[in-house]
Amino acid sequence: MGFQIGGAILDFVVLGILNRADKYGYLLTQQVREILDVSESALYPALKRLQKAQLLQTYDQAFQGRNRRYYQITAEGRLALQKYAEDWHEFKLAIDVLLEGGQV
Repeated sequence: MGFQIGGAILDFVVLGILNRADKYGYLLTQQVREILDVSESALYPALKRLQKAQLLQTYDQAFQGRNRRYYQITAEGRLALQKYAEDWHEFKLAIDVLLEGGQV
């Protein structure tokens, strides 16, 4: 049984991956899918949403006679990633307390 993945978790994972290095669409999709059970049809709208929010940007680069679209985190995206990480830490602590039988 899995958890329903919301947009914030998907955004967090995408920004986290891109914080390490720029990725072209297919590779980014594969790396996200190693972490989350998400379809391409859910990922590409998330990428567009992040781009519209100026948290990532794209550029094209030639590869073997074709263009690959690369995704790159922006400075605003790094700030959003930091906020997501802080929120995740608080959420994880609350879940840990709950699982250990404490009061939240």
